[in-house]
Amino acid sequence: MFRYLTNRILLALLTLFIILSLSYILMRLAPGDPAKSQMLGESQVQTEGLKADEGLSKANVMREKLYLDKPVYVGLFYWFYGLLAHGDLGESASVDKGRPVGELIMSRLPVTLRLNIIAVIITYILAIPLGVYSAIKPDTGLDRIITFCLFFLYSLPVFWVALMFQSGLCVGGLLPLFPLKGVASGDITGLSTSQIIWDYSRHYILPVICLSYAGFAGLSRYARSGMLDVINQDYIRTARAKGVPEYIVIFKHALRNAMIILITLFAGILPGLIAGSIIVEYVFSIPGMGDLSMMALSSRDYPLLMALFGFAGILTLGGIMISDILYVVADPRISFDRSK
Repeated sequence: MFRYLTNRILLALLTLFIILSLSYILMRLAPGDPAKSQMLGESQVQTEGLKADEGLSKANVMREKLYLDKPVYVGLFYWFYGLLAHGDLGESASVDKGRPVGELIMSRLPVTLRLNIIAVIITYILAIPLGVYSAIKPDTGLDRIITFCLFFLYSLPVFWVALMFQSGLCVGGLLPLFPLKGVASGDITGLSTSQIIWDYSRHYILPVICLSYAGFAGLSRYARSGMLDVINQDYIRTARAKGVPEYIVIFKHALRNAMIILITLFAGILPGLIAGSIIVEYVFSIPGMGDLSMMALSSRDYPLLMALFGFAGILTLGGIMISDILYVVADPRISFDRSK
């Protein structure tokens, strides 16, 4: 297993290098000069009397700092050199100018992680039992109702659901039960522990629902199809013929093998939720990684974008590796030893 994990880590590092290289090359090949547009925009907004050539001079300084005045491969080399030699991701060029990118990401990461971890847990806790029930009671009236509701949920766009929640259930809407934005009311000094928990919960409920409903709908259908394939196998019929209780047949024998497809899907759920956070955090004004990604994309903040691309790549590759390890936990017949 150690040898397998070592090979997978090395392969993941190579894949991450390719992802980052392609991301940098595509950003550099995109039309326009982000340094010039940012500096000229700032000169027009901040100082009316600032001359155009002074704005261009500042733009040239920024281009030199970001190595935009050099060939693409030179800029890519300096970025990797700063990362590998000094652990330096650079400084934000526009979102929070001059602030280290690593510090900027770490200030936003906890919020997004809390949202997405809660969403993943809720997704699996609700989706698996619902999928199992639909599989053991197929083609019944309740199964058809569940199927219709899940496909309906899956078809709803995240941004539309978030906006409907805001207009209907948030402050200023038809039924003002939840806050309109943010993850906390502000100053919580003087509040009891239960009041603080309730305040955070009210801010998290709607964003978590927006992040989890589509994944919940899709995962439950995969759980149903996986269980239907397994419960028709010969070993399940044999276990029932031996008089094994039905709950043991379902939850010990059938579900364990049906988990393989759910483990495979786990590799893409977390990166997908992070991508979905861009919309949810933007709508609810949540200061997390999604909101940071939106600002970095709109301002073409190269150092910050490179760090975000790397973060997304690590999540994806890490999810795939965790899935491979969980295969062995779910099914002992799977082995990392190729000689077996």
